[in-house]
Amino acid sequence: MATPTPELIGSPLPAISVILPVLNEEAHLQSAVHSILSQDYQGSIEVILAIGPSEDRTLEIAEEMSRKDSRVVIVNSPTGRTAAGLNLALNKSQSPVVVRVDGHAQIPQDYLRLVVEILNSTGAVNVGGVMAAVGTTPFEKAVAGAMRSALGVGASRFHTGGEAGAVDTVYLGAFRREALLAIGGFDERFTRAQDWELNFRLREKGGLVYFDPRLHVTYRPRSTARALAKQYFEYGRWRRVVSRRHSGTINYRYLAPPFALVGFSFSLIAGIFLPIFFAPAAIYLLFVVLASIKIATSIREYLLLLVVIPTMHFAWGAGFISSPKTLVPAAE
Repeated sequence: MATPTPELIGSPLPAISVILPVLNEEAHLQSAVHSILSQDYQGSIEVILAIGPSEDRTLEIAEEMSRKDSRVVIVNSPTGRTAAGLNLALNKSQSPVVVRVDGHAQIPQDYLRLVVEILNSTGAVNVGGVMAAVGTTPFEKAVAGAMRSALGVGASRFHTGGEAGAVDTVYLGAFRREALLAIGGFDERFTRAQDWELNFRLREKGGLVYFDPRLHVTYRPRSTARALAKQYFEYGRWRRVVSRRHSGTINYRYLAPPFALVGFSFSLIAGIFLPIFFAPAAIYLLFVVLASIKIATSIREYLLLLVVIPTMHFAWGAGFISSPKTLVPAAE
């Protein structure tokens, strides 16, 4: 696919379809949709909710919003899988600009206006910004602190911020619709890491994926250590799948968690027989202590970070190491 021209289709204020894959989002869906409908963008907006088989009041809340505002459209997503829901919403959309938002996220009032401005000025096929993690409970606040720090999640700009420019991937994304259709949309075989995989294919076709720190999306972190571990285990597991399917997509940052897990485990076992081997584990624990001090804004948050940081690192590493080749076949 040739690199698109900077001018968007239709008008200086192209219609925008905001698509959300939604499953069990009773607590956050209403505020997420409200943040979209409250935009200062002067063009046409529609909100397409791909509702999965939720076990709470998600569908009821979505139907009520749709009755009150015709811009809210509901499509049934039988599997509830993220990629499938995104494709169903994409196929329902007609707008030249498609913006992905999650059911537990909130976008600032100028988000859609900035998206169009950046797409026009850069000629990018996908633009995104900062995954601004914000917690409400003490545990969520500790997770949010770790997610916004390079000491917790590495130096990805969509986590920690940075200068605007070309990147490998972005959080969520705002797309030229024709670019998504040209690559066949989201790969529904991917339960996680759909964004990494999709952005690889966009770049492979010559498209520009662009980060701009002015685009802030409020993200709600997991509320328990168990949920956090499951999330990061799946992240690591599916990131390994992307690396198998698309060679050259892995770098040292992604290898750090599995190496940390293996090194820490070996250190503890070998140290039983020869105490000098406890050194690597001690060094990692010292790193966790110092990182927690750096990130924390209170004593309580510091103590929670002593659990949160290793949970994120080791769960991601375990997922990466244990990822089976049968999840998605390697590229032919």
